[in-house]
Amino acid sequence: MASVLKNGPETRSPDLVDWDEAGDETNPMDWSTSKKIMTVGTVSIFNFLTYVKACGVTVPSIAADNRSSPLGSAMFAPGVAQVMAQFDSTSKPMSSFVVSVYLLGFAFGPLVVAPLSELYGRLPLYHACNIGFALFSVACALAPSLSSLVAFRFLAGSFGSAPLALGAGTIADIIAPDRRGFAIAVWAVGPVVGPVVGPVCGGFLAEDVSWRWVFWVIAIAAGVVTCISFAVLRETYAPVLLARRAKRLRRETGNPNFQSALSTGLTPTALFARSIILPLKLLIFSPIVSLLSLYVAVVYGFLYLLFTTMSQVYRDQYHFSASTVGLTYIGLGLGSALGLLVTGRFSDPISHRLAARRAKGERKPEFRLALMIPLSVCLPIGLVWYGWTAGEKVHWILPIIGTGWIGVGVVASFTAIQAYLVEAFTAQAASAAAANTVLRSLMGAVLPLAGPSMYSALGLGWGNTLLAFISLAMLPLPVVFFRYGEALRMRFPIAP
Repeated sequence: MASVLKNGPETRSPDLVDWDEAGDETNPMDWSTSKKIMTVGTVSIFNFLTYVKACGVTVPSIAADNRSSPLGSAMFAPGVAQVMAQFDSTSKPMSSFVVSVYLLGFAFGPLVVAPLSELYGRLPLYHACNIGFALFSVACALAPSLSSLVAFRFLAGSFGSAPLALGAGTIADIIAPDRRGFAIAVWAVGPVVGPVVGPVCGGFLAEDVSWRWVFWVIAIAAGVVTCISFAVLRETYAPVLLARRAKRLRRETGNPNFQSALSTGLTPTALFARSIILPLKLLIFSPIVSLLSLYVAVVYGFLYLLFTTMSQVYRDQYHFSASTVGLTYIGLGLGSALGLLVTGRFSDPISHRLAARRAKGERKPEFRLALMIPLSVCLPIGLVWYGWTAGEKVHWILPIIGTGWIGVGVVASFTAIQAYLVEAFTAQAASAAAANTVLRSLMGAVLPLAGPSMYSALGLGWGNTLLAFISLAMLPLPVVFFRYGEALRMRFPIAP
């Protein structure tokens, strides 16, 4: 094994345990390509599954009344009216909260999951949270009351946040910087495609079975993926792996001086205390993290706000059935898929090219934001297109095309910012992603509650035009991030 430098370039401490210099198969960075693909793929699948349940749209059943939630979880929202009727509740705020509380769990979970992963490693957190997500999905299916359903959904969201909170850290653990753009695009399939698959499936389930079966389907799928994860996933967090190696060497050799080269020297309690406040420190005291998190939170808030109208529009104005109304999200899905293809294909080459031209070969995290500059224009275009074509009741295909533009704009922002956070804060990638997730989830849970009032006052056309004006005002921000992000990082460093 290689050791780290101690007193000079030729002096190495034999007691500091590091990776072997060449071809160390226990080093996640040196894993085979197939092993890395399986790891990223498994995390992405579970991320997708939790977002199918998380990303919200309302797909009312034909019998649904005005108690339908304005914000929905893609798979669950079709059954909200059934839930409210079964539990004899007519509270509109509760019909909204029973769905949006899942996103509050998404905001809370990363603040605990990310710090624990730095103490115990990624793998135990993945397994524990995957099992918890499956169990609380079962609990939702068996919920005896509305209050218990709310509590179980919050816990399901908290446990379900693990793939999103830890995914960025896992990618930083195993993927070299020059290939992370594609890996981020694969991992982002869940947050950007989940809102499409969920409504399509949820619409048919709402028409054919009870709301409880929605949770049973999710629980079964979660159980299958959890079993796969036990077979495929391995620990990737280098400090934990090296600490285990040092412990083994101390036991085998009797030498108590062996220590991990990445050891902080902190006790587990002190390490956890430091780690648990790091996401909030990044969010509050790092301007670049704060601004990027706020930007993507607003973009996602617009997406969730859009979801408050789509199913209602196609049901009332275009007379789609409960099963077919979910298909109207295919435009958003195709746009998201196109955005993923573009970012996955061009993020790494553009970063290489900019490094060669602007930084004499030095790769800078800000280069990951380059694609965000032109593609962010798609968001206001899509908002205006969808708003006015739907508001004027033109042929149903035109609003669907408009949502495709929105999908491209949202994906461009999400993937670029996630890739930036991974490269700018590699050692704290999980904490940076957690900070980003907290604000985005809170915005997604709260902002859509204002949707019905806004659209009632302004209509679809001017309501979405208002959102487009805000997104137009935000267009210079990607340029600012690209040009001055490095200066902000250097001026306001955040110590772990």
